[in-house]
Amino acid sequence: MSENLLEINNLKMHFPITGGVMLKQVAAVKAVDDVSLFIRHGETLGLVGESGCGKSTLGKCAVRLNTPTSGQVIFDGQDITYAQTSELRNTRRNMQMIFQDPAESLDPRMSVRAIIDEAFAVQKIGTRKERNEKVAYLLDRVGLPSQAIDKFPFEFSGGQRQRIGIARAIALKPKLIIADEPVSALDVSVQSQVLNLMMELQREMNLAYLFIAHDLAVVKHISDRVAVMYLGKIVELADADAIYKNPKHAYTKALLSAIPLPDPTAQKDRVILEGDVPSPINPPAGSAFGDRINHPRYEETIGMDLSLVEIEKDHWVAADPCCLSAEDYTKACGLASK
Repeated sequence: MSENLLEINNLKMHFPITGGVMLKQVAAVKAVDDVSLFIRHGETLGLVGESGCGKSTLGKCAVRLNTPTSGQVIFDGQDITYAQTSELRNTRRNMQMIFQDPAESLDPRMSVRAIIDEAFAVQKIGTRKERNEKVAYLLDRVGLPSQAIDKFPFEFSGGQRQRIGIARAIALKPKLIIADEPVSALDVSVQSQVLNLMMELQREMNLAYLFIAHDLAVVKHISDRVAVMYLGKIVELADADAIYKNPKHAYTKALLSAIPLPDPTAQKDRVILEGDVPSPINPPAGSAFGDRINHPRYEETIGMDLSLVEIEKDHWVAADPCCLSAEDYTKACGLASK
């Protein structure tokens, strides 16, 4: 068995923009642009970045809800990049999603019983009686009362609806769950309960998570490693402790500075980002973040290889003169040339 459950290699997801009488492609939204990463069995990889940077699109490509423009998606040793729907049926038993808004991701016309039972029915697992027993067990496992089984999503709070979504996701005992901002739509008081439930389930079932979020405080609580994404690219990737204690990339530092402190009287140096996020339709020719902050060395980066470099053990960062300290950039250049 491979150490890595999921491998994504040089993945691109470009959405075409058409125009004119003949509706020819005139441009493309480069939502994901040459991303490589991996997730080990039982590991949580946090994926963070601002809204619109391509996090959710990457997650949908990983479970093949989107077919990538190019690149490779390997799940549990099997290349599923361009697999047909019929070929994906068995694979999808082992990869599931938890969506951001449980009110939108649960069919309001279906009862809780039908929503969770659907996973078993599609995969033709068990008799009706056996499936009912499994649904009841799953509801109990995620902390919902047995009488919830015949109710409808609108009868529950946001946190309870997300528990239903989690029950549906774990029904087939998957190996990987893509959690797309699973707590961002919930009250702060409920977020920790849902996170703790996810961590308990991970320990019990040896689940791997791709945990997508924009809240770095939440990601720190649950992740083993963290990948920082900006305008369709990974700009830094390291163990969670390394990211929070010793960030290298200027964008990572800016995100970390936005985390609120528990003590309202405490002073903190905030990094105020200047400029606007570039358009994924027409991204900068050089450093995307350097262009945003109007860095004096931006022109140097046009045509430059800004690929990730392992600047320290298991700590990867884009070799970008606009975004690294002088010392780190010199070190990254030396490592890149080897």
